[in-house]
Amino acid sequence: MKRVLVISVAVLFAFQAGFALAAATGNPDTGPGCGLGKLAWQNYPHQKTIGVQVLEATTNGTFGSGTFGISSGTSGCTNDGQVWASEKANVFAAINFNNLAQDMAQGHGEHLTSLATLMGIPADQQPAFFAMTQERYAYFVKAGESSPGAMIKALNDAAATHPTLAKVSLNK
Repeated sequence: MKRVLVISVAVLFAFQAGFALAAATGNPDTGPGCGLGKLAWQNYPHQKTIGVQVLEATTNGTFGSGTFGISSGTSGCTNDGQVWASEKANVFAAINFNNLAQDMAQGHGEHLTSLATLMGIPADQQPAFFAMTQERYAYFVKAGESSPGAMIKALNDAAATHPTLAKVSLNK
């Protein structure tokens, strides 16, 4: 029991020190960030009080809305796209791997066009991208050995050294 009391006091001291440091450094944070909890309690006075912050965090935790808001850019959260931009092509390739492999073998197709767009290849450069994927199909899609992530990495690497595509900024 004594050990629990000592640990509780130490944790409380650490939180107080953290709040003091945040206030001293001018941290404008007023709670647990965003999500349903932040929206539900945003008009409550004294946003920096621990009671309001606990209510916000509890609401977010109960409904999982903080994570959802951050990933979707809703519920008062911002989504600047930094993580999503780099993963769009990977997610698309994972879902459409077989169709992409077929389009790459043919050198055209709606899945390959969509992938080129997600990778940030402008429409006027896409024919060069299609030709490159067809020429190097065996390298990009090794039977039973390639994964969607490995394919996207290989495509990015090949585009970076391609005479026409190297000038294009790809979402890596």
